Amino acid sequence: MAVWPTSLPTRPDQSSYQETVPNTVIRTAMDAGPPKMRQRYTAGIRPFSMSFLLTATQVATLDAFFVTTLSGGSLSFTWVHPRTNNAATFRFVEPPQYSAVSGALYRVIAQMEILP
Repeated sequence: MAVWPTSLPTRPDQSSYQETVPNTVIRTAMDAGPPKMRQRYTAGIRPFSMSFLLTATQVATLDAFFVTTLSGGSLSFTWVHPRTNNAATFRFVEPPQYSAVSGALYRVIAQMEILP
């Protein structure tokens, strides 16, 4: 399995970091009264939204990692969870987005998820 490149930051920007608890519940409407809820499965996908401030060289590294190593984002990779510091299996939900900040600095927005 691929591993997050060591030349890239190990932590996202704190101001952009968002993590959501997995939704493992199904909600069913009833003819009368409140909807019923039950757990659909015991393990779920944990979504993340985060951004990084990268140099042009780091953007090239991330681009090559996504396109080549992860086959366009179809493969998962090992990375350290930004909050717990435990190793986890991640994958990109969509391609990273790059935007110029100033000079050779770029803001990268990434949507990822941890697999159960």
